[in-house]
Amino acid sequence: MSTLTSEPTLGDVLKREYDPDYTRETVTVKAGSAYPIGAVLGRITASGVYARSPAASTTGLEGAEIACAVLLEPVAESTTDTKALALVRGPAIVADQALVFDASVNTDAQRAAKREQLAAYGIVVRTAV
Repeated sequence: MSTLTSEPTLGDVLKREYDPDYTRETVTVKAGSAYPIGAVLGRITASGVYARSPAASTTGLEGAEIACAVLLEPVAESTTDTKALALVRGPAIVADQALVFDASVNTDAQRAAKREQLAAYGIVVRTAV
């Protein structure tokens, strides 16, 4: 018998939030690769566009190394910047296992740093069952 699997949903990522009208914003995400739901985002200082938050500053993505948002809907690969719904402030709780970090965030210490950065914006990361 085959195993049934499903794509992650909003309920897998977002466990609790104060008020959706306060905590969520429509943001612009940088063109390029696809973004899955739960992607940890940083804001590029020069443009205000969001991108996956890398472990360290990267040319063209200055500012994005500070995690400040979590994507609440998947975004398909695109050649142009795209609008998407993101959790940009708390109080809110997100599930740790549902977060999708940039490929450069590949150690426990780097993931812990991203969780702390999100906490500074009121987005608390918790282990969920």
